Amino acid sequence: MLGDNKQAEGPVSLSPDIVEVLARARADLRMGLGVVIAEGQAGALVLGAEALSPQRLADVLALGGAPVLAITARRAETLKARPYDGDLARIVLPKDATVAWVAAIADPADDLRSPMKGPLVAARGGQAGLHRLGLKLAKSARILPAVVVLDLPDARAFADEHRLTWVDAALAAPVLVEASPLHPVVAARVPIEASEAGRVHVFRPEDGGEEHYAIEIGKPPRDAPVLARLHSACFTGDVLGSLKCDCGPQLRGALAQMGAEGAGVLLYLNQEGRGIGLANKMRAYSLQDQGFDTVEANHRLGFEDDERDFRIGADLLKRMGFRSVRLLTNNPAKIAMMEKTGITVAERVPLKVGETLHNRAYLATKAKKSGHLL
Repeated sequence: MLGDNKQAEGPVSLSPDIVEVLARARADLRMGLGVVIAEGQAGALVLGAEALSPQRLADVLALGGAPVLAITARRAETLKARPYDGDLARIVLPKDATVAWVAAIADPADDLRSPMKGPLVAARGGQAGLHRLGLKLAKSARILPAVVVLDLPDARAFADEHRLTWVDAALAAPVLVEASPLHPVVAARVPIEASEAGRVHVFRPEDGGEEHYAIEIGKPPRDAPVLARLHSACFTGDVLGSLKCDCGPQLRGALAQMGAEGAGVLLYLNQEGRGIGLANKMRAYSLQDQGFDTVEANHRLGFEDDERDFRIGADLLKRMGFRSVRLLTNNPAKIAMMEKTGITVAERVPLKVGETLHNRAYLATKAKKSGHLL
């Protein structure tokens, strides 16, 4: 009780830690606010290109300096821009840059209609560490990986003056590559079509991100390999029955097999669109309609082939007491990640379902470019 005269041990602080600060920063970027990422006194103002408003862009240009639009090397390759920093390119903003210009560089929606974006001048020299962190933050916020960046000589004073979220780069860097710890929230019995002996477990990450679920069928023993599937959320396939992918049939097929055997666990991971989020997945679908395959579409958006983190699935299995699985998958990457994170894959159980005329090319691309065993 606060009123009992006892002194708390150590100093009391209600300030957010770095995980909580990054959660704020993600929300700010999604709303069009800038955040300040700093190394010591110096730092940079970072704004997500996708949510940039004309007024905020005008305000940034009015500050002077040399603002740039940081994009990934994948996006730079499409634009024929030089990624002097290896994994990213810093495109110099023209003095008369508009939101439309920024959007055209960040978003490939009109690349075929208007292929000539330049001339694009890429900055070289200097440090790109803060730009790299800004791109990682944008990806984790599920927005396009393109950020307007303006170097600041006195980052803390600037953040305080404009009441912007201030991110310590040294603290943020390791957090942005770690898998956020997951904690159980609740579990309840849910009879489902595949089995009346269904139980849904909800897990919540510490970083304020999406919750993940485990659907347990029956009472699988913890001392034997459990029939398991890591299933990434697919709103279009799982809910709408989209014919563009095989996700819905895989979900139902995995649950049906667990039901038939009387035991199993399906991990439903909220990593829509191979980890790029539903909005970006729809952007990729639009590019596929223009003739690009699923990998090419991701690259044109600035993403890698697959941005998912399968460590989440391994963490969930361990928290539920499993150490060995019979993994329902066609994806060797899932097997490798399970083994790397301490989960023994005793057997790969193929899951070949759901091929249609609409997704035949998509499945062929998964086999050819992502190594799926189809």
